[in-house]
Amino acid sequence: PLYAMRESLHHYAHGGPIDPTAVYGVISLFLWALTLVVTVKYVVFIMRADNRGEGGTLTLMALAQSVLGRGTVLPFALGIVGAALFYGDSIITPAMSVLSAIEGLKYVTPVFEPYIVGISLVILIGLFAVQARGTGKVAAFFGPIMLVWFLTLGGLGIMHIGDDLGILAAFNPFHAGKFLLSHGLIGLFVLGSVFLAVTGAEALYADMGHFGRLPIRLAWLLIVFPSLTLCYLGQGALVLKHPEFAKDPFYMMVPVEWGLWGKAPLVLLATVATIIASQAVITGAFSLTQQAVRLGLLPRLEIRHTSETQLGQIYLPQINRMLLVGVLALIVLFQTSSKLANAYGIAVTGAMLADTALFFLVAWKVWRWNVGLVVGLVLPLFLIDLAFFGANALKIPDGAYLPLVFGALLILLIWTWVRGTAIVARKEKRDSLPLIDLIRMLEKSKPVRVPGTAVFLTSDPDTAPAALLHNLKHNKVLHKRNIMLTIKTAEVPRVPESEQLQIDEMSDDVKRIVATLGYMETPRVPHLLALARRRGLNFDIMQTSFYLGRRSIKPSANSGMPLWQDNLFIFLAREATNATDFFHIPSGRVVEMGSQVTV
Repeated sequence: PLYAMRESLHHYAHGGPIDPTAVYGVISLFLWALTLVVTVKYVVFIMRADNRGEGGTLTLMALAQSVLGRGTVLPFALGIVGAALFYGDSIITPAMSVLSAIEGLKYVTPVFEPYIVGISLVILIGLFAVQARGTGKVAAFFGPIMLVWFLTLGGLGIMHIGDDLGILAAFNPFHAGKFLLSHGLIGLFVLGSVFLAVTGAEALYADMGHFGRLPIRLAWLLIVFPSLTLCYLGQGALVLKHPEFAKDPFYMMVPVEWGLWGKAPLVLLATVATIIASQAVITGAFSLTQQAVRLGLLPRLEIRHTSETQLGQIYLPQINRMLLVGVLALIVLFQTSSKLANAYGIAVTGAMLADTALFFLVAWKVWRWNVGLVVGLVLPLFLIDLAFFGANALKIPDGAYLPLVFGALLILLIWTWVRGTAIVARKEKRDSLPLIDLIRMLEKSKPVRVPGTAVFLTSDPDTAPAALLHNLKHNKVLHKRNIMLTIKTAEVPRVPESEQLQIDEMSDDVKRIVATLGYMETPRVPHLLALARRRGLNFDIMQTSFYLGRRSIKPSANSGMPLWQDNLFIFLAREATNATDFFHIPSGRVVEMGSQVTV
């Protein structure tokens, strides 16, 4: 509501006179976009697709893969594209939101106008700086502030609907259709700006795991949707009565006679609301990255938990720095929210297209709905998404290429990591020794035994860990107790503790533990071993050593990837957080055994 009406009318009039039929058409497009895209598509249907309470593009991908198989290309590709474009949205949303709010200062007093960009930069630097501390202490204020914000939006709308009650005709979709059909290319440009009214719906679904389906639906249907509807109707009525206010109808909704004491509090409230909205997108990016790492789409990244009671309170330093650099670069490059609006939207429409396609697969294959019913439901929604995507594609020369380039780079990184890890896994499996064969060999050779327990982490529970083979080769000793630990990721967000461990007794002195965790859970090896002890596995944690393999990866001309992609994969592997920190193993008890692998 800060900028959607302004940008839509700007694309229509370019500073010229405003035709009342255009106002009816634009407001009608707003109302029906909110109804069809957010309410029908996301709140009613897509939010049904939860994976044990979690939502988001990767959740839809995991649901589809649970039936079609992890190797199925279509859901995997859609999931990667949707996730990559969500990161593009995570960079543009804070920049666009905060900058558009701070621009209201020029209506308080023109003195602030030269400092709008600087103030926006300071606020955003502060926002990203506090991420490491977590938002737990201030999050209790988020709900009440947003409630005041939406009630303010609704109240401002009610104040102005009486300016021209004819605006209520915008509820008739005829005006939306007539506007698009009668204005040709200009109508498409306006449609691209109308989409600004529904950005955030994909984040609403991604944050479902933090709040739950029912609270989000109630908040949207009872507070947010009515408030936005009233606000847009009020802006439309205001512009019909005062066409000169089309340059910024949101801030013009504050009556002139209220002066400084009317606009200043609104600017402050808008700024705080946009900071909270930016926080929601940043949190969504952190959660998405955690899911991607656990699903093997990205290398191990440092994940810090900032709250002892809230699972979703996490902080990823590398992602935080990436988002901060991107946000600051956008503000410095574009300077105004009007210019930045050209880059906004295409990443969101792309992510929404991916969500719609994945929802089709989930409804058809997972829920087993009648295929005719699914096509009848999804096809109109897909066509709406496609129309918005095409409209936003017209903005590519004016800046919309930036989120597409950023998304393409992320897709390249994810594809390189997935492809490279598959090549390494194949080579290691080809050169490995089955665990059962090694146990038989050890029963015959009888190596020297030392007291204590050794825990070997391995990605394949059926093969002997490379660290174990290196230890036998170089140190020629074996501990009295040996545990082979494999941590797998399930296609559900969380796995109950009672179902996490499978313990197999391979021999008197070799035990195998296969731990299965959800993609939203943090792998903590000491905690898993404590669960194993409660299940009857007898060992002294104070006399336990942890053996990890450390790969030294070299490029190869015959890897199956181009040499540049080999080097990119090696760079990603070097940037990954070490296994000791990622699995929360006491560093003083870790022994690393090196090996060289070519890709």
